[in-house]
Amino acid sequence: MADLSRFKKIVVETAQKLTAEKYLVGTGGNISVRIEGEELIAITPSSLDYMVMTEADICVVGFDKQVKEGERRPSLETGMHIEVYKQRPDVNVVIHTHQVFPSMFALIGEGIPALFDEQVANMGASIDLVPYGLSGSEDLLKNIGAAVANQCNAFILQNHGALLLGMTLDKAVTNVKLLDKVAQAYYLVLSAGKTANPLPANVTALLSALLKNEQKKAAERKAG
Repeated sequence: MADLSRFKKIVVETAQKLTAEKYLVGTGGNISVRIEGEELIAITPSSLDYMVMTEADICVVGFDKQVKEGERRPSLETGMHIEVYKQRPDVNVVIHTHQVFPSMFALIGEGIPALFDEQVANMGASIDLVPYGLSGSEDLLKNIGAAVANQCNAFILQNHGALLLGMTLDKAVTNVKLLDKVAQAYYLVLSAGKTANPLPANVTALLSALLKNEQKKAAERKAG
């Protein structure tokens, strides 16, 4: 079995870094990492402040949703994370946030179109709205499973927050920060009563295709 402590450490350090940078607050949101070679994830526990969290607090949960290691109760959103990993073999890190500007779009029920080249290159052709589902519910799992099939790495969860995916830890964290920039810029354009100019369709198609090719190779390496 893989060295579980390594993955637990990654979760704690990432949670505390994002908290220090104000992308996470208190106990809001959750973070998980796929454990290499296993149908297991390391995930943050429920209702514990990130800044007091230690490796011992991190839960190891199987794809069957059973806790394999850890004394605390895993995040209520554990099923959502597992659903992503089942549907997307290219994904190794999932981060759920309640960032203010993405959450604004969650409240008005709108996704975000392709606006920046770095956005599409990292997160895909669109940032879609995932229809509402109660936290931890089967409805939310079904909605998430259907949404992530588009191979994008950022989603707005209606009346909830945001969901970011990544092939690596660095890519997932980059997507958290990129989403914040994109959502804030788009909000300011709309607040000014203006219409944002989307990227040219051919550029969006090219950058999206490059991302999907990278994801395909990552999934194939894992399968092989």
